[in-house]
Amino acid sequence: MEVKKHDASRLVLGTAQLGMNYGISNRTGQPDLKIAEDIVKTAWESVIREFDTAQAYGESERVLGHCLLRLGITNEASIISKTHPDIDHLNLTEMQEALEKSLDNLKCDHLHGYLLHREDLLDQWDKGLGELLVNLVEKNGLVKNIGVSVYSPERAIQALKTDHISIVQLPSNILDRRFENADVFKLADQLGKTIYVRSAFLQGLLLMDGKDVPDKMQFVIPVMERIESIVKETGLSKHDFALGYVKKAYPNARIVLGVETQEQLKNNLKSWERSLSSSFVERAKKEFNYVENKILNPVLWSK
Repeated sequence: MEVKKHDASRLVLGTAQLGMNYGISNRTGQPDLKIAEDIVKTAWESVIREFDTAQAYGESERVLGHCLLRLGITNEASIISKTHPDIDHLNLTEMQEALEKSLDNLKCDHLHGYLLHREDLLDQWDKGLGELLVNLVEKNGLVKNIGVSVYSPERAIQALKTDHISIVQLPSNILDRRFENADVFKLADQLGKTIYVRSAFLQGLLLMDGKDVPDKMQFVIPVMERIESIVKETGLSKHDFALGYVKKAYPNARIVLGVETQEQLKNNLKSWERSLSSSFVERAKKEFNYVENKILNPVLWSK
């Protein structure tokens, strides 16, 4: 197996779990400040330099800011945050106050990236939102890159083709390959823009045992059994399979990983060091060529 020094620099520590209970497989809840600090420290020592948070992630910004300050790395870290969906994105004062609050929580003077948290906010881009965000970048210097978090390939393509948007965050994994099939990654490469892949574990679902799946979600069992069969046959762990796929399939993308414990992060880093063969990636693509949206979209899990 191939191991590359500093390969973890493509990883981004997602911090939603540091600010609230997040993910279907979360058994430990929101970690305390000491555990959060240990997680951030381990990430930093493993060459992870980017951290993803959001105004809507509970206490995430404040906790991350505390950890970075305690470790003395605030000015070296690259932080991405997202606008709260509930604020008026066309209100300059409200947007400035929200950004200033984020910077205060994070104890930093600028963000590496500032993302719209919902794809439908792109509809407001030509109504003044684009100009407002560009001013934050070009005039105030508070933000280096503007971006958006999307769910659909159509919105990803729209965002990539929008001037001044340089970051697009989207969900993708061994089951959810809608963006691959729509050539979103190729378009980003052509335009020189950066894709941040979230949900590599589909909020933890891909790592769960079938017996732990809630009764209301029994519809995911057939897919999980297929994953179980593959990992048993190959000797891989579920971590190896899920991370190995996104690492190989999206070579120019950043991969956002969230954890609740230091041990989870260490396990992710071990899996990240391993490389899947191209033939195995192609097999995974064929095996999961089509997966129904009810499985891919966590919003639909409770319906």
